[in-house]
Amino acid sequence: MKIICVAKNYPQHVAEMQLAEPTLHRSVSLEQPWWFLKPDSALLQNHRPFFLPDFSNDVQHEVELVVRIDRVGKSIEERFAHRYYHEVTVGIDFTARDLQRQAKSQGMPWTLSKGFDGSAVLGDFVDLDTIGGNIHQLNFALAKNGVEVQHGNTSQMLHDVDRLISHISDFMTLKTGDLLFTGTPHGVGAVAIGDVLEASLQGRTLLTCRVK
Repeated sequence: MKIICVAKNYPQHVAEMQLAEPTLHRSVSLEQPWWFLKPDSALLQNHRPFFLPDFSNDVQHEVELVVRIDRVGKSIEERFAHRYYHEVTVGIDFTARDLQRQAKSQGMPWTLSKGFDGSAVLGDFVDLDTIGGNIHQLNFALAKNGVEVQHGNTSQMLHDVDRLISHISDFMTLKTGDLLFTGTPHGVGAVAIGDVLEASLQGRTLLTCRVK
Protein backbone atom coordinates (compact mmCIF):
# COMPACT_ATOMS: atom_id res chain seq x y z
CA MET A 1 0.00 0.00 0.00
CA LYS A 2 1.33 3.41 -1.01
CA ILE A 3 0.44 6.78 0.50
CA ILE A 4 0.76 9.31 -2.31
CA CYS A 5 0.58 12.99 -1.34
CA VAL A 6 0.16 15.91 -3.70
CA ALA A 7 1.88 19.22 -2.99
CA LYS A 8 1.06 22.71 -4.25
CA ASN A 9 -2.40 21.81 -5.53
CA TYR A 10 -4.41 24.74 -4.16
CA PRO A 11 -3.42 28.26 -5.31
CA GLN A 12 -4.14 29.98 -2.00
CA HIS A 13 -1.97 27.49 -0.12
CA VAL A 14 0.85 28.04 -2.61
CA ALA A 15 0.52 31.78 -1.93
CA GLU A 16 0.46 31.41 1.86
CA MET A 17 3.61 29.27 1.83
CA GLN A 18 5.37 31.76 -0.42
CA LEU A 19 4.44 34.53 2.02
CA ALA A 20 5.53 32.50 5.06
CA GLU A 21 8.82 31.33 3.53
CA PRO A 22 9.87 33.97 0.98
CA THR A 23 13.57 33.12 1.19
CA LEU A 24 12.86 29.45 0.50
CA HIS A 25 10.34 29.93 -2.28
CA ARG A 26 11.56 29.02 -5.71
CA SER A 27 9.74 29.65 -8.94
CA VAL A 28 8.66 26.21 -10.09
CA SER A 29 6.28 25.15 -12.81
CA LEU A 30 2.89 23.95 -11.58
CA GLU A 31 1.86 22.72 -15.00
CA GLN A 32 2.49 19.17 -13.80
CA PRO A 33 1.45 17.79 -10.40
CA TRP A 34 4.05 17.70 -7.62
CA TRP A 35 3.83 14.68 -5.33
CA PHE A 36 5.73 12.61 -2.80
CA LEU A 37 5.29 9.39 -0.81
CA LYS A 38 4.76 8.56 2.84
CA PRO A 39 5.54 5.07 4.17
CA ASP A 40 2.69 2.86 5.36
CA SER A 41 4.01 3.28 8.92
CA ALA A 42 2.83 6.91 8.73
CA LEU A 43 -0.81 5.81 8.65
CA LEU A 44 -2.94 6.76 11.67
CA GLN A 45 -6.60 5.72 11.62
CA ASN A 46 -9.53 4.54 13.74
CA HIS A 47 -9.62 7.95 15.47
CA ARG A 48 -6.44 7.19 17.41
CA PRO A 49 -4.54 10.09 19.03
CA PHE A 50 -1.59 11.76 17.39
CA PHE A 51 1.51 12.05 19.56
CA LEU A 52 3.69 15.08 18.88
CA PRO A 53 7.19 13.93 17.94
CA ASP A 54 10.08 15.17 20.04
CA PHE A 55 12.21 16.01 17.00
CA SER A 56 10.08 18.96 15.86
CA ASN A 57 8.95 22.23 17.40
CA ASP A 58 6.52 23.11 14.62
CA VAL A 59 4.16 20.33 13.54
CA GLN A 60 1.38 21.70 11.33
CA HIS A 61 -1.96 20.35 10.11
CA GLU A 62 -2.91 20.08 6.44
CA VAL A 63 -6.43 18.77 5.80
CA GLU A 64 -6.99 16.99 2.48
CA LEU A 65 -9.47 14.98 0.47
CA VAL A 66 -8.24 11.37 0.35
CA VAL A 67 -9.14 8.93 -2.42
CA ARG A 68 -8.72 5.17 -2.08
CA ILE A 69 -7.73 3.32 -5.24
CA ASP A 70 -9.79 0.16 -5.77
CA ARG A 71 -8.33 -1.29 -8.99
CA VAL A 72 -4.83 -1.97 -10.31
CA GLY A 73 -3.91 0.48 -13.03
CA LYS A 74 -0.95 1.64 -15.09
CA SER A 75 -0.82 4.52 -17.61
CA ILE A 76 -4.50 5.30 -16.98
CA GLU A 77 -6.12 7.68 -19.42
CA GLU A 78 -7.65 10.66 -17.64
CA ARG A 79 -11.10 9.96 -19.13
CA PHE A 80 -11.07 6.51 -17.50
CA ALA A 81 -9.59 7.54 -14.12
CA HIS A 82 -13.01 7.67 -12.43
CA ARG A 83 -13.23 3.89 -12.77
CA TYR A 84 -10.39 3.43 -10.27
CA TYR A 85 -12.07 4.78 -7.13
CA HIS A 86 -15.46 5.00 -5.47
CA GLU A 87 -14.65 5.81 -1.82
CA VAL A 88 -13.30 9.03 -0.34
CA THR A 89 -12.59 10.55 3.03
CA VAL A 90 -10.68 13.39 4.65
CA GLY A 91 -7.20 13.10 6.07
CA ILE A 92 -4.52 15.18 7.74
CA ASP A 93 -1.02 15.40 6.32
CA PHE A 94 0.96 16.36 9.43
CA THR A 95 4.14 18.21 8.54
CA ALA A 96 7.18 18.97 10.68
CA ARG A 97 7.50 22.43 9.17
CA ASP A 98 10.82 23.24 10.78
CA LEU A 99 12.38 20.10 9.31
CA GLN A 100 10.79 20.85 5.97
CA ARG A 101 12.23 24.37 5.94
CA GLN A 102 15.66 22.96 6.71
CA ALA A 103 15.34 20.40 3.92
CA LYS A 104 14.22 23.04 1.43
CA SER A 105 17.10 25.34 2.34
CA GLN A 106 19.57 22.54 1.63
CA GLY A 107 17.84 21.26 -1.47
CA MET A 108 17.12 17.94 0.24
CA PRO A 109 14.04 15.65 0.12
CA TRP A 110 11.13 16.23 2.49
CA THR A 111 11.05 12.66 3.82
CA LEU A 112 11.88 13.43 7.46
CA SER A 113 9.31 16.21 7.65
CA LYS A 114 6.48 14.30 6.00
CA GLY A 115 7.01 10.58 6.55
CA PHE A 116 7.25 10.15 10.30
CA ASP A 117 5.00 7.76 12.24
CA GLY A 118 1.41 8.95 12.53
CA SER A 119 1.79 11.75 10.01
CA ALA A 120 -0.97 10.48 7.68
CA VAL A 121 -4.25 10.62 9.59
CA LEU A 122 -7.18 8.94 7.89
CA GLY A 123 -10.90 9.46 8.43
CA ASP A 124 -13.77 7.04 7.81
CA PHE A 125 -14.38 6.31 4.14
CA VAL A 126 -17.72 6.97 2.47
CA ASP A 127 -19.03 5.96 -0.93
CA LEU A 128 -18.79 8.89 -3.30
CA ASP A 129 -22.37 8.36 -4.47
CA THR A 130 -23.69 8.91 -0.93
CA ILE A 131 -22.28 12.45 -0.79
CA GLY A 132 -23.33 13.72 -4.20
CA GLY A 133 -21.21 11.72 -6.60
CA ASN A 134 -19.21 14.63 -8.06
CA ILE A 135 -15.65 14.40 -6.82
CA HIS A 136 -14.88 17.76 -8.43
CA GLN A 137 -17.38 19.65 -6.23
CA LEU A 138 -16.79 18.50 -2.67
CA ASN A 139 -16.53 20.77 0.37
CA PHE A 140 -14.20 19.75 3.17
CA ALA A 141 -12.98 21.48 6.30
CA LEU A 142 -10.88 21.20 9.44
CA ALA A 143 -11.83 22.54 12.87
CA LYS A 144 -9.32 22.91 15.70
CA ASN A 145 -10.86 23.00 19.17
CA GLY A 146 -14.24 23.77 17.62
CA VAL A 147 -13.04 26.63 15.40
CA GLU A 148 -12.80 26.16 11.64
CA VAL A 149 -9.23 26.76 10.47
CA GLN A 150 -9.24 25.30 6.96
CA HIS A 151 -11.90 25.03 4.30
CA GLY A 152 -11.69 24.04 0.67
CA ASN A 153 -13.62 22.78 -2.31
CA THR A 154 -12.16 20.25 -4.72
CA SER A 155 -13.10 22.55 -7.61
CA GLN A 156 -10.20 24.76 -6.47
CA MET A 157 -7.56 22.13 -7.26
CA LEU A 158 -4.95 23.03 -9.84
CA HIS A 159 -4.96 19.37 -10.89
CA ASP A 160 -8.19 17.47 -10.26
CA VAL A 161 -8.40 13.90 -9.01
CA ASP A 162 -8.68 12.27 -12.43
CA ARG A 163 -5.71 14.25 -13.71
CA LEU A 164 -3.67 13.22 -10.67
CA ILE A 165 -4.47 9.54 -11.10
CA SER A 166 -3.60 9.62 -14.78
CA HIS A 167 -0.32 11.45 -14.18
CA ILE A 168 0.85 9.34 -11.25
CA SER A 169 0.00 6.08 -13.00
CA ASP A 170 2.37 7.02 -15.83
CA PHE A 171 5.25 6.70 -13.36
CA MET A 172 4.15 3.94 -10.99
CA THR A 173 1.47 1.27 -10.97
CA LEU A 174 -1.49 2.10 -8.76
CA LYS A 175 -2.70 -0.83 -6.69
CA THR A 176 -5.84 -1.63 -4.76
CA GLY A 177 -5.71 0.08 -1.37
CA ASP A 178 -3.31 2.85 -2.37
CA LEU A 179 -4.22 6.21 -0.80
CA LEU A 180 -4.10 9.52 -2.62
CA PHE A 181 -3.89 12.67 -0.45
CA THR A 182 -4.90 15.31 -2.98
CA GLY A 183 -3.49 18.53 -1.51
CA THR A 184 -4.43 21.08 1.13
CA PRO A 185 -6.15 24.48 0.97
CA HIS A 186 -4.85 27.54 2.78
CA GLY A 187 -5.01 27.90 6.55
CA VAL A 188 -2.37 25.41 7.65
CA GLY A 189 -1.13 25.94 11.20
CA ALA A 190 0.64 24.50 14.20
CA VAL A 191 -0.86 21.98 16.60
CA ALA A 192 -0.22 21.59 20.32
CA ILE A 193 -0.83 19.02 23.02
CA GLY A 194 -4.50 19.04 23.95
CA ASP A 195 -5.80 20.15 20.56
CA VAL A 196 -8.78 18.32 19.10
CA LEU A 197 -8.93 18.22 15.30
CA GLU A 198 -12.15 17.40 13.46
CA ALA A 199 -12.29 17.05 9.67
CA SER A 200 -15.50 16.98 7.69
CA LEU A 201 -16.57 16.24 4.13
CA GLN A 202 -19.79 17.72 2.76
CA GLY A 203 -20.67 18.68 6.34
CA ARG A 204 -20.17 15.16 7.65
CA THR A 205 -17.48 14.69 10.32
CA LEU A 206 -15.34 11.73 9.29
CA LEU A 207 -12.19 12.30 11.34
CA THR A 208 -11.50 13.18 14.96
CA CYS A 209 -7.93 13.29 16.22
CA ARG A 210 -6.65 14.33 19.63
CA VAL A 211 -3.11 15.66 19.92
CA LYS A 212 -1.10 14.30 22.82
